[in-house]
Amino acid sequence: MLAGVSVDYYVRLEQGRERTPSAQVIDALAVALRLAEDGRRHLFRLAGLSPRAQVAVTGRVDPSLLQLMDAWPGNPAIVYNRAYDVLASNAIADALFHDWAHSRNLMHVVFTDPVARTFCRDWHEVARNSVAGFRLGHGEAPDDPRIRRVLTELLEGSPEFVELWARHDARGKALESKRFRHHEVGALTLTMQTFDVRSSPGQELVVYHAEPGSSSSEALALLGSLVATERQP
Repeated sequence: MLAGVSVDYYVRLEQGRERTPSAQVIDALAVALRLAEDGRRHLFRLAGLSPRAQVAVTGRVDPSLLQLMDAWPGNPAIVYNRAYDVLASNAIADALFHDWAHSRNLMHVVFTDPVARTFCRDWHEVARNSVAGFRLGHGEAPDDPRIRRVLTELLEGSPEFVELWARHDARGKALESKRFRHHEVGALTLTMQTFDVRSSPGQELVVYHAEPGSSSSEALALLGSLVATERQP
């Protein structure tokens, strides 16, 4: 009723028996479902009304971006692709994420690394957001072999992922805070900024920072000093 379509039409649309909805119908459904912009774009892609990304998942990171990340010794920074593979990270990010001892794929870290449940103090929220972001990337490039491989591994290896994947949430990362518990510097609350890497579509840059003067800022500074000490010859 809110979208201005009949119950019969909507049922046929959900069941896949109606395959040619108009852009006006999809837009009305997005409004009725109160979808954010990420969800709205995802719905349009599902209806075949917007082009899917043709750029394959790439492992190359722009050298100038790598230089920029290395210039932030006090701010953990990572670059990852649609498959959530971490393609690049600076030294303090490596220290924050325990030198990626388990995996350099963020989805594997969240769902298959037992340490993640204590490292991420809000694990359930992190898990929900990770699946929603992965769903968005999958919708942009569903035939990419790397994305399909990660999806298969998670569906076979994590009941929690299976449950969240079935919800069909789709949204990108935004400005948010994350709470960590690091084995060397203790508790941290870090704000996360996410940027699309325009030189490499499908890659995203994530940069973390702490509130100035906070205990998290002190913990992050301590982590940075530990990194600097370890790198000394």
